[in-house]
Amino acid sequence: MIELSALTLQIGARDLLRDVDARIAPGELVALLGPNGVGKTTLMRAVAGLHRAARGCIRLDGSDVATLTARERARRVAFVTSDDVLFDALRVRDVVTIGRYPYHSWWNWRASDADAEAVDRALADVDATSLAERRFATLSSGERQRAWIALGLAQCTPILLLDEPTSHLDVRIAHEILSLLRRLTRDGKTIVCVLHDLNDAAAYADRIALLGEGRLLALDAPDRVLASDLLERAYGLGMERVRLGDGRIRVFPRDRARP
Repeated sequence: MIELSALTLQIGARDLLRDVDARIAPGELVALLGPNGVGKTTLMRAVAGLHRAARGCIRLDGSDVATLTARERARRVAFVTSDDVLFDALRVRDVVTIGRYPYHSWWNWRASDADAEAVDRALADVDATSLAERRFATLSSGERQRAWIALGLAQCTPILLLDEPTSHLDVRIAHEILSLLRRLTRDGKTIVCVLHDLNDAAAYADRIALLGEGRLLALDAPDRVLASDLLERAYGLGMERVRLGDGRIRVFPRDRARP
């Protein structure tokens, strides 16, 4: 369970997000949407305990994230982003194994059978077993993205946060990753991922959290959040919503080019 109560996040002295209240239950896949610069990544970092709240509270399974040690946080929540650190000299397997560090003392690191099993399973889940012995520097951007996601899976936490997990991925791999996230929620894992493709969010997410105007505009089922008025408030762009014959929703910019 992730609980946000009257949460305000700041960048410098400026309020980035104000008075955010939300509850995300175990087994949910929530897509976090909003325009660039609205605070999606900062919110994810705050939930992971990497950005201090200016006001309000973040609780993970009832515990205030601000009171948890780094190791306690790392055993509860994995935050996957490809922007922070590069490990070009390491093999992919070594990068993914970093996800196992919270389960060892820093002075007594030695990989166990459980670590090897978790790493192998994570690599297989993202279809990256064949990459295991390659140097990280030799990977394409899409292959790197799969390795980063495997690192998060190897951490074996109940909560998984992913910042743009489908960026740099072709359509097939993106579909496979999002389908994997759906399967993981069936085992009770709580997943929040930043997405930019509204239609991917509609197709795969249980609920959508839409940020805009410095606040959480909505946290609800895709059918309710992907409404023209809410999307225009968030993105400043008129949107057209279409319902397909099978009931699925698709949204497009209203002034998109037509043949």
